[in-house]
Amino acid sequence: MPAPDGFAACALSSSAQTVAEARRFTRSTLTGWRLAADVTENAALVVTELVSNALRHGLRTGEPDAAPVARGFCVVPAPVCPAWLALTRQETAVLCAVSDAGTDAPVVRTPDPLAESGRGLHLVDRLSDAWGWTPPDHSGKTVWATVSLRG
Repeated sequence: MPAPDGFAACALSSSAQTVAEARRFTRSTLTGWRLAADVTENAALVVTELVSNALRHGLRTGEPDAAPVARGFCVVPAPVCPAWLALTRQETAVLCAVSDAGTDAPVVRTPDPLAESGRGLHLVDRLSDAWGWTPPDHSGKTVWATVSLRG
């Protein structure tokens, strides 16, 4: 049986299957923690949007699978993976966090009713108790959301 406070993380690639793999990882982890099905599905949707945004907006120039980049007088190696997903089981919520190398803060846009994208952070906002991000710096940022265990 999992500990009351659990932690799981996985590296995310830049492949076309990454979002589906992150969703499966989330479902498998939360099911293993014996969380309610509605909590698991809400968290899986939140993770889907956070990972999609990280891969769309959080990759640095030259990624995916970037070669080393020259900056000034040093060469900055390509990241081992472009993003990370972490899940933390807390007393009243699951914290879903996605870290990427991007240095731009997330922007909630007014959704265009005819657009096929642009609603991800609105879904995150509706399905989570709270969400936000760490201040971007040279190493990137982490966008996080908490999903209530109450469902």
